[in-house]
Amino acid sequence: MKFYDFEQMKTILEPTLNKERYTHTLGVMYTSAALAMRYDGSLLDAQAAGLLHDCAKCIPNDKKIILCNHYGIPVSSYEKKNPSLLHTKLGAYMAEKNYGVGSEDVKNAIRYHTTGRPNMSLLEQILYVADYIEPSRDQAPNLAQMRKLAFVDLEEALFRIMEGTISYLKKSEKEIEPTSFEAFEYYKEKRSLNKEV
Repeated sequence: MKFYDFEQMKTILEPTLNKERYTHTLGVMYTSAALAMRYDGSLLDAQAAGLLHDCAKCIPNDKKIILCNHYGIPVSSYEKKNPSLLHTKLGAYMAEKNYGVGSEDVKNAIRYHTTGRPNMSLLEQILYVADYIEPSRDQAPNLAQMRKLAFVDLEEALFRIMEGTISYLKKSEKEIEPTSFEAFEYYKEKRSLNKEV
């Protein structure tokens, strides 16, 4: 059976995050676990992904680029302009290196928890949604609705969160990360095909 020493992970993780980020992290861990229970996912993997999803978040942006170069993690031109996004790739690497996570699914969930991607695994969807709806979040205008929807139809919640993010970026005239746009288009197409059936 798979085993994670969550107390040991927390001991290593807590000093690397600020107080708000650590509170958020625990919220994502618990919300991921709740969603995994609801959708028959791996409870342990959901907790591990939730706990470690932002493990590289508080590293300064210039250091994120240096560490990615050092570890051979590719950095896109978009990520060079928006280095805060690198916490996902770097976090997936650190989950294995610093916390002993061997599961590719957990590492991928960490890797894609901000952008999403086409055809996400159940765990990837759980972490993406949990990151948005966890209890300490209070900024999104449709939060109460998304919290309910997440426990009724996970993929619909995933799509609606992506749709809101893309809409916000377009209104702000901000550049959209290519993987985010591919993910949104994939789930939009899948949703329209499901409605035709």
